[in-house]
Amino acid sequence: MTTTLRRRSFIQATGASLGALSLRGFAIDKPAAAHFTHGIASGDPLADRVILWTRVLPGSGNADSVPCTWQVGTDGSFDTIVANGEAAARADRDYTVKVDAAGLKPDTCYCYRFIANGVTSPVGCTRTLPVGAVSEFKMAVASCSNYPQGFFHAYRDIADSDVDVVLHLGDYLYEYPLGYYANPVAENQFGRNVEPEHEILVLEDYRMRHGLYRTDPDLLAAHAAHPWITVWDDHEMMNNTWRAGAENHDEGEGDFFERIHAARQAYHEWMPIRTGDEGDQGVIYRAFQIGHLADLLMLDTRLVGRDEQLDYAKGIEQAGSIEAFIKNDLYNPKRQMLGEEQEAWLQQALQRSKARGATWQVLGQQVLMGKLNIPVIPPEELAKLELSEYARPRVAQTQQLAPYGLPSNLDAWDGYPAARERLFAMLTAHATNPISLAGDTHNGWAFNLTNQRGEAVGVEWGTPGISSPGLESYVPLPPEQMQALLTGASPELVACDTSQRGWTQFTLTPEAATAQWRFLSSVVEPVFTTQSGPELTASEGHRRLKA
Repeated sequence: MTTTLRRRSFIQATGASLGALSLRGFAIDKPAAAHFTHGIASGDPLADRVILWTRVLPGSGNADSVPCTWQVGTDGSFDTIVANGEAAARADRDYTVKVDAAGLKPDTCYCYRFIANGVTSPVGCTRTLPVGAVSEFKMAVASCSNYPQGFFHAYRDIADSDVDVVLHLGDYLYEYPLGYYANPVAENQFGRNVEPEHEILVLEDYRMRHGLYRTDPDLLAAHAAHPWITVWDDHEMMNNTWRAGAENHDEGEGDFFERIHAARQAYHEWMPIRTGDEGDQGVIYRAFQIGHLADLLMLDTRLVGRDEQLDYAKGIEQAGSIEAFIKNDLYNPKRQMLGEEQEAWLQQALQRSKARGATWQVLGQQVLMGKLNIPVIPPEELAKLELSEYARPRVAQTQQLAPYGLPSNLDAWDGYPAARERLFAMLTAHATNPISLAGDTHNGWAFNLTNQRGEAVGVEWGTPGISSPGLESYVPLPPEQMQALLTGASPELVACDTSQRGWTQFTLTPEAATAQWRFLSSVVEPVFTTQSGPELTASEGHRRLKA
């Protein structure tokens, strides 16, 4: 199916005015008693409650706090209000508001809004989770939205789609400075330039970058249309983050843990996520029950427990040989991805899910779990490729390693095989029908997951990126050829798409789990089309994908 859409105005999308734009350093040019500057959002739905979010500035711009009222109604007229309350937009929370609207009915759609000083926010739609028997549940799975790489058309398509929840698996924003990891067409022709212009380092920087993203009309529309369940990946903080450092952080950029704290604080301020007890902003792994149908288990594979990523060049040199690196480093049983506390939590969550009779256990997490090996590119084909200065040395290195059957991405679960085997043992023992959903790579993937003994564990889908470029930007082989090389090198890989941006429509029923990629014709053209990719299904009780 193909759908053609045009970008709509800000007013059509959200009911807001461009005059209400307010980021630090930007003036509000429309007089009002209060300003709802960045739309509304909902998230972390449960059967009886949901988080509601907005941002509201005082009319004068000077008050430390703006009192506001929130309302939940059965429809957009708000003739029947089922929940309401008071809240405050405080300066120390960047004038954001989050409330946990309780007392709602399961599996019910609601409208919500905020009112401050007589000014009413745009209206949002949300939905609570079901209880008991569930015949169908639909998710929009998304990740990797880079503002200067292009338009967020995928969010518009999600906004217009019939889904129960949006599952965002990280890289909601990127930390880079102006002109870095950006598409020149998006920047120069369409003005998709980042603010602040420098790499974001401190709290005010992270707040401003979140604010910039929330001026995009398509992102605002997706937030307004559906509740979201989110986790961070690395770029909400810095590239290739692990629990005590990151590739994109050095001593000249200040204390790492202070930067992490700032990034986490801004994330919890700006995202409709249920913040932990006593304001805990570090732990974001959590569980959602979708009736008897499924448990959605959101993991943090990025920050809370992850050991530092391995590096082929450095690791092999220090180990003395490739064989020693593989044995002593790559397969080191002590290396952690989740950390001991999160592993213990996950095992308990899986046990509870199985005990209560849930049909599916869905892991919402950041990085690919399936085994993706380095493909051997025929030398004559490699010689034809026009590689960037960034890609050329990296491709050369991988081709030297390809004959050893080594993984292509050490930042994924492939770089933590012992931790993956512990996870697979948990899924084998305590899950009925496990599914992994992943983001991070900007491409579409589908895997049959197997343990080291070759036994079926479950299935995985990786979602294409909203706008961030994929493998085609580094190794510009024809997509069909690249897919053949990748599937030939990786027996678990069932299907992939390495050239298109989009999102994943994921559907659960008691009988099957089905996923279908939704691809965009372009992210640098105002007019776009969407095209559905292949439909892949895992039947209940089989732990295998079928086309």
